[in-house]
Amino acid sequence: MTHHALEANHESLVAIRRHLHQHPELSFEEYETSAYIKQRLDDLGVSWTSMATTGVVATIGFGKRCVALRADIDALPMTEETGLPYRSRREGVMHACGHDMHTSMLLEAAAILKRHESELGGTVKLLFQPGEEKTPGGATMLIDEGALENPAPEMVFGQHVNPDATTGTVSFVSGPMLASADEISIVITGKGAHAAQPHKGNNPILAASSVINHTQTFLSQERNPLQPGLIAITSIHGGTATNIIPESVELKGTLRSFDQEWREQAWYFIEQTIPQLCSLHGCRCSVTLGKGYPPLINSPEAVSFARGIAERLARTVDSFEPKMWAEDFAYYAQLVPSCFWMLGVRPEGIETMPGLHNVHFTPDEDAMTLGAELLATTAMHYFTTPARQE
Repeated sequence: MTHHALEANHESLVAIRRHLHQHPELSFEEYETSAYIKQRLDDLGVSWTSMATTGVVATIGFGKRCVALRADIDALPMTEETGLPYRSRREGVMHACGHDMHTSMLLEAAAILKRHESELGGTVKLLFQPGEEKTPGGATMLIDEGALENPAPEMVFGQHVNPDATTGTVSFVSGPMLASADEISIVITGKGAHAAQPHKGNNPILAASSVINHTQTFLSQERNPLQPGLIAITSIHGGTATNIIPESVELKGTLRSFDQEWREQAWYFIEQTIPQLCSLHGCRCSVTLGKGYPPLINSPEAVSFARGIAERLARTVDSFEPKMWAEDFAYYAQLVPSCFWMLGVRPEGIETMPGLHNVHFTPDEDAMTLGAELLATTAMHYFTTPARQE
């Protein structure tokens, strides 16, 4: 059978996507989305199981050999400003990261695979995952509830829309692709005083400025300059007037890395060194480190296989430059050889478009046909390869 037989239905894709786009739901609140996915799967005659409350794990085919395909289903807390006739009907919630397209493409891949179920040489698992946008992430919950068991997939594949590439382009990278993401919250407590009598207080704003400067020194002096990593302080709040030294200041930020060892060194610095630094200013410091998603490391073997499929289907296949974004697909990749690729969604003839997490994000719906066919064909042809030797 040639790959041309695995054709997606564009009209169906658009209809599904626009329904999902109009009815976005926040992380771990995707009840209507989950019900809609189950109804579509029922219509296809595909069996499914509920996991992680709003997650859905479906199976197509038979046999011990297994491959998994993943799509995330949640939206973001944003108010859409695209002006589209099918724009979000929920104030303050928007599919600004393309998860509506991810879900639509996996549902269409399910339709394709179900039509060819008798030709499959194994079992395809479809992971409709909740809560990608919010730690601890739905991937951990699906894994904890057995989504990667009975049968266990030999590989996991997923994709993400990419507004930096044109429709018809698929991008791959082997090895590190996306960074780990940890949330930093620091509350520095000093002693309030009149600004004209600083000797009677302990200024937490001075301590906060030292913390900000010292984090940048740590980055430049304690990290191999050839190794990506960052600590960004993105929020600072403290003080109410020009003549008052405040009692406290709050800092927030993010830590990103591709390397687990350096990530743990940064954890130690944040949790141990920053309080010591604040004490030099006579201030106390409370540090909360929300340890988030690990780095997403693509398997060279999985990338090679998926790229080979894309080279037969896509107009352009190129390399993806790793980004400091984060994705909880990383949890699957920690356990199973995996490939996460980027699918171009920028319309032809447009040099730039609003990016991910933008209220004007308007991806090209024509890109979904290729995305659905890539998922289905990758899964179908995987079973023509020899079983992996553990």
